[in-house]
Amino acid sequence: MLKIGLLSDTHSWIDDRILHHLHGCDEIWHAGDIGSLNVTEALGQIAPLKAVYGNIDDHQARLTFPESLNWNSQGFNILLIHIAGPFGKYTEQTRLLIKNLKPDLLVCGHSHILKFAPDQRNQLTYINPGAAGKHGFHPIRTMLKFTLDNGKIKDASVIELGKRNQI
Repeated sequence: MLKIGLLSDTHSWIDDRILHHLHGCDEIWHAGDIGSLNVTEALGQIAPLKAVYGNIDDHQARLTFPESLNWNSQGFNILLIHIAGPFGKYTEQTRLLIKNLKPDLLVCGHSHILKFAPDQRNQLTYINPGAAGKHGFHPIRTMLKFTLDNGKIKDASVIELGKRNQI
C-alpha cells in the first residue's frame, strides 16, 4: 500500500499549504511544469519524488527529470507525462506510449484542469491533478491524494489549495 500525493503545474510556486498536505505520503508525483528546482527539492524532503519536466521547464529541470516516466507499483503500470493531450484524444506521442507500454494509470498535467476518470477505450485511468501553482487560468489551485493498494485506487481526494489569485 502506497499513499501518493500528486501535483502538477507549480510554475515555481511551493507553499506551506502544499507541503502540509503531502506529509504522510509515501511518494510524491509531480506531473511537470515544475518551474524551479527549489520546488522539487522541497518535495523530496517530505517523501521520495517521481517527476517529469514540462513545457515551461528550463534546461536544468530537463537534465534532472525525464520527459516521461514509466514504472510498476502496487499492481499498476504507471505512465507519467506532462502533456498527454485532451482526455481520450491524446497526442501522437502519448498514443504511442499507451500502445507500447499499456499503462493502467496515465498521469499528466499541462491543462490546469483536474480530471480523474476511466478511459474505457484505452483501458486505463486518466489522472490530472489540475494546477497547484499560482500562474495560469485555473480559478482554484488543486492537487490529489490517493492510495494504491494491490491493483486498487483507494481514498482518492481532491485537495483545494485556495484561489489562484489570492496568494
